[in-house]
Amino acid sequence: MGEKVVSGAFDLSDPQRYRRKLHQCLEGLGRLLAERRFDRPRNLMGMEIELNLAGSDGMPKMLNGEVLPRIASRDFQMELGMFNLEVNIVPHRLEGRVFDQLAEELRAGLGYAHRKAGEVDAGIMMIGILPTLGQTDLVAANLSEADRYTLLNDQMVAARGEVFSLDIQGVERLACTSASITPEAACTSVQLHLQVTPERFAAVWNAAQAVAGVQIALGANAPFLFGRELWRESRPPLFQQATDTRPPELRNQGVRPRTWFGERWTGSAYELFEENVRYFPPLLPICDEEDPLRVLDDGGVPRLQELVLHNGTVYRWNRPVYGLVDGVPHLRVENRVLPAGPTVTDVIANAALYYGLVRALAEEPRPVWTRMPFEAAAENFDTACRRGIDAELIWPRPGRTGGLARVPAVKLVRDELLPLAAAGLDAWNIEAADRDRYLGIIEERCRRRVNGASWQVDTYHEAREAGLGRHAALAATTRRYAELMHGGEPVHSWPTGAPRP
Repeated sequence: MGEKVVSGAFDLSDPQRYRRKLHQCLEGLGRLLAERRFDRPRNLMGMEIELNLAGSDGMPKMLNGEVLPRIASRDFQMELGMFNLEVNIVPHRLEGRVFDQLAEELRAGLGYAHRKAGEVDAGIMMIGILPTLGQTDLVAANLSEADRYTLLNDQMVAARGEVFSLDIQGVERLACTSASITPEAACTSVQLHLQVTPERFAAVWNAAQAVAGVQIALGANAPFLFGRELWRESRPPLFQQATDTRPPELRNQGVRPRTWFGERWTGSAYELFEENVRYFPPLLPICDEEDPLRVLDDGGVPRLQELVLHNGTVYRWNRPVYGLVDGVPHLRVENRVLPAGPTVTDVIANAALYYGLVRALAEEPRPVWTRMPFEAAAENFDTACRRGIDAELIWPRPGRTGGLARVPAVKLVRDELLPLAAAGLDAWNIEAADRDRYLGIIEERCRRRVNGASWQVDTYHEAREAGLGRHAALAATTRRYAELMHGGEPVHSWPTGAPRP
């Protein structure tokens, strides 16, 4: 949700000054890049997971203000909706048994949080969209009690000038309106960070864009919203529409949405930051006292606060990030494609596939983005969101013959991408046991054609066939999902069958 700010503590009345500061920050970033001031290669990765709070009945619980003080850990933070939390994993080096280590840390942290949530009859759920959420749950009154969310909501509502429209045509159609951005809170995701040098940034970002459709096809976990069965991964269309500050006239003019896939491969991190400044008006014109160019002239490193804040309100699925640690700047690619869940094991398997693929694809002598138009990557992302594990994706044919083919996602992954991911993990010096365990989970998911979305849909329809009504079937599916999620076995092994009412 961008930088944490406090409503009322800042002057939002001078957008011209903010715009000047934004361009100064962009110039400062250009100077830092030209002067090669960035951190050395460190092979660092990080992870954030957005979570839901649900009761034993499977219904959302608006209790993050009560649960967070009980958890009392800096690793857990508030998120947009009162039924949301976020857990942040400290950066790790991509090497050795890092994936098993991450899995152990996540299980311990989420298990503790789940027990503390139980003190107020709530529980932790990792799922792309909680199936039992209703439209009345996602109203401004259920925004988390943090000034930054109220401020962001007010600015986005003012920018749009009218209610937000949600219209998603999937298996069923959902059409409704919202007076606030709160429906965005339904989307809970996994964010994978990778620190990269400026020289490697473009290759890693392009590789991440190229495989975004693959990530969604295998990891889809959000087929329901407001009681309707929509896309296999309904987060992207929901997120785009719930944050769309453009009135219809601007959409018709081709003005870009604040949530977007992009429109071209990139040549540098600077290009992406420059696009964000050029295309998107500021939502939070809050000026920092720092003069970034003077800091540079004096030999220091600026925080570039205006640029960082603005960048956090442009919701790319692969986002460029500027950070400063101990006075040393660094760049990250933040991959925001994946939904949360279903289990810790599944989350780590998805991460292993991603980190392996971006390493291998970024180092290919003939990179995939030189053999595939950007429009194909964007189409893959859309197709995968709609179809999930059954998607067919566009990919360059192997060998020197060239051209593109449309291939079932599961076949593409098993035949071509899993070996590439394995080679990428080897290049990161991941131990073979970790590599084989987590990529083996991806292979089984492909072999059985099961992911979180397909399991949810199958279970829901079996409940309906057993006589449950729509609402009861969604609640029963959610309760069974929670039971199996906390059991920890990967989703491809979950039993099917009508859940208990």
